[in-house]
Amino acid sequence: MPRCLTTDPYAHVSFLHRSKTTEIIHSTLNPTWDETLIFDEIEIYGDPQVVAQNPPLVVVELFDNDQVGKDEFLGRTTCSPMVKLNPEVDFSPKLLWYPVMNAGKACGDVLLAAELILREKDGSNLPILPSQRAPNLYMVPQGIRPVVQLTAIEILAWGLRNMKNYQMASVTSPSLIVECGGEMVESVVIKNLKKTPNFPGSVLFMKVLLPKEELYTPSLILKVVDHRQFGRKPIVGQCTIDLLEHFRCDPYATKEDIAPQMKVSLLSAAPRRDVVIEMEDSQPLLTAQLTEKEEEIVDWWSKFYASVGDTEKCGQYIQKGYETLKVYNCELEKVPEFKGLTDFCDTFKLRRGKSEENDDPTVVGEFKGSFRIYPLPDDPTVPPPPRQFCELPDSGPQECIIRIYIARGLDLQPKDNNGLCDPYIKITLGKKVVEDRDHYVPNTVNPIFGRMYELSCYLPQEKDLKISVYDYDMLTRDEKVGETTIDLENRFLSRFGSHCGLPQQYCVSGVNTWRDQLKPTQILQNTARVKGYSLPVLSENGLRINYGGRDYTLDEFEANKKLHEHLGPAEERLALHILRTQGLVPEHVETRTLYSTFQPNISQGKLQMWVDVFPKSLGPPGLPFNITPRKAKKYELRVIIWNTKDVLLDEKSITGEEMSDIYVKGWMPGLEENKQKTDVHYRSLDGEGNFNWRFLFPFDYFPAEQLCTVSKKEHFWSLDSTEFRIPPKLLIQIWDNDKFSLDDYLGFVELDLHNTVIPAKVPEKCTLDMLPESKPINSFKPLKTASLFEQKSMKGWWPCYQEKDGSRVLAGKIEMTVEVLREKDIDERPAGKGRDEPNMNPKLDPPNRPETSFLWFTNPCKTMKFIVWRRFKWVFIGLILLLIVLLFVAVLLYSLPNYLSMKIVNPI
Repeated sequence: MPRCLTTDPYAHVSFLHRSKTTEIIHSTLNPTWDETLIFDEIEIYGDPQVVAQNPPLVVVELFDNDQVGKDEFLGRTTCSPMVKLNPEVDFSPKLLWYPVMNAGKACGDVLLAAELILREKDGSNLPILPSQRAPNLYMVPQGIRPVVQLTAIEILAWGLRNMKNYQMASVTSPSLIVECGGEMVESVVIKNLKKTPNFPGSVLFMKVLLPKEELYTPSLILKVVDHRQFGRKPIVGQCTIDLLEHFRCDPYATKEDIAPQMKVSLLSAAPRRDVVIEMEDSQPLLTAQLTEKEEEIVDWWSKFYASVGDTEKCGQYIQKGYETLKVYNCELEKVPEFKGLTDFCDTFKLRRGKSEENDDPTVVGEFKGSFRIYPLPDDPTVPPPPRQFCELPDSGPQECIIRIYIARGLDLQPKDNNGLCDPYIKITLGKKVVEDRDHYVPNTVNPIFGRMYELSCYLPQEKDLKISVYDYDMLTRDEKVGETTIDLENRFLSRFGSHCGLPQQYCVSGVNTWRDQLKPTQILQNTARVKGYSLPVLSENGLRINYGGRDYTLDEFEANKKLHEHLGPAEERLALHILRTQGLVPEHVETRTLYSTFQPNISQGKLQMWVDVFPKSLGPPGLPFNITPRKAKKYELRVIIWNTKDVLLDEKSITGEEMSDIYVKGWMPGLEENKQKTDVHYRSLDGEGNFNWRFLFPFDYFPAEQLCTVSKKEHFWSLDSTEFRIPPKLLIQIWDNDKFSLDDYLGFVELDLHNTVIPAKVPEKCTLDMLPESKPINSFKPLKTASLFEQKSMKGWWPCYQEKDGSRVLAGKIEMTVEVLREKDIDERPAGKGRDEPNMNPKLDPPNRPETSFLWFTNPCKTMKFIVWRRFKWVFIGLILLLIVLLFVAVLLYSLPNYLSMKIVNPI
């Protein structure tokens, strides 16, 4: 395609050393020559049979005729002629499409046929020459020419969108020219494209002789002409539609949807008052509202996770009888049953010529419209078929409320050095831009956005909704991850009700509250008019509706289903159930692929989201869904260590006694920085320890997902923390304290706060069989577990164990009180760590430990009394007696010589 939007093409046909040229067709990109070129008396040397097997090629070259300068070469194609050695055989060549190539690129197609006839010397065997349209200009013969039929083409010229400037001037007053099969029709001029981009007269009609075979059907050419000053009418955009089969229809067939375009007029008009169904609003089935507990465990995310099959995160949503939504793994336009949401009108790209030699044609705008092609009767006395585009909506601008729900991102393209990104959302609608930079999600490629944006706009002027994802950077420029664009006009005009999806249940309260402007009974009336049915008739009790010639009852839809307190009136529920059978768009979440302008064909990630479009003429819509990401609630786990019993005695004292200096350590996995331990019970000789010590573990918890959240920085220089979600557990360990070496690990017990093992009331019944992994395979007695979040508090004895040689060994028993408190309970019932103030709820007194519990080198007196004296008492007594005897003997031995000498000197 040259720089201008049209050409003056002609074909230069060569065969061996001979060539001829067709006539020039002016100002078109889709010329129809209808011409036969005849090369007389061409001599080909060789055996005719050999020539028939491998005939010379016919070369067709296309040129653009220029008044000034050299004609521009457009492309070339070749075809092999059909060889007829016996011209008397009645066999004609068949027209076929041949691709036109230029510099290795396809640049069009040519419909042609060629035949090579073996001529006798007198030329008597040659066929009769075809008819002449002009002197020496032969038409295509009847045997080769396609069989044509009078055909009607109805054109719904709805409007023009996103027209770019032409020759540095904006397109202001365009009109549309439609060409096909040598016929042409032009639309009314749009006076002001910015204010009213739709055509005043929307339907055009033309009669064309079209081939009956689809292969030969000519292209449909759309040209947009801008009416400028001084009579200038440049062509500012053009589109060629090659395949017309999609638009063919049977004008007499009874359609399922006889007037799909009526829906728009019904939407844009106020609800009618003289309707068959006119019911007062009634109360829900039960007048209960969401309790505080239900708000914690049921939200929109519960509905979403239940819909994708994530039962761990949906909580009790399904058990309560709530319905799910539809999650599409692609864009809504790509769902086959919704036909691209182009049932009212299609979008055709308008292109313009090249600016450089090897450039591709650029898109300069869009044409909104559709076509209906059907045959006309040959007999003029037969009445023509009914027109297809009968009732059309008002083509004026519609002010609408747009709600954009962005749930989460999937597999976004990393933009940071750590293989992650910090994504946030940017919304562009017309001149409105919402840059949600403050709500970026740090360090993730699967962000949970949970954002809802509400904007107002005028359709069709602001039809293109662009949703972009950017990577947040503090010091450098934010990088675009990708973007996706939604045509809001198609969603507003579509008969599939894509402006607001239909939920499975009609609820007047709770997380599934009805949000559409019209109630199900009103939508059902509009649907009946669209399909050409009589208005639905409701029974007196509201449990039966006659629609489309059939009776529907509420029991056939809600039999064996659990009903909950948020459901609305019966007649509205029944109308909604009927609507769900009409092929309308359900309540959904679509998955849109993000693309980048630098890599247009490579996915940059996906967004799970949906869009609601509400025309303001119908009044205010219902409350939007709250899809805010779940926020963790503050909880506190309080653990009171009372006593231990039967703890392994890990060491021996200096006197040889088996003993342990027992203390208890505890923490919640994922919160290791908050490890806590009791004081030490020294010199436990029988494995018993007394503590009366309190642990306090604050944590953030998601009730609906039953998970704890932990935020940690990957590096000390990281600006943001990375969030992890883990199940809430408590880990308790028993240790033996050593002053001059590492402490000895004795045993542990791990408690899942959602499936906490119910403790034993007395230590004698505390065994390893209480723990789930220790249960025998053939045991029929179920484990006794309970959720600590429901039971709030537990007190008793739990077994601690250690692994030895692949089996568990009882390492001790520990008496604890385990309690989970909510944020308000934490303030109402304060408590301190250990036995610190405020020492209450309950108050912990110092443990009543035996006198033997002390550290030996800090208490020498007690060491002598309770260690040395108690164990070596008789040794000491014996030693003392022996010492007395030895002293007596020593005194005796010392005084005996003196005594004997005195006796000798003084015998008397």
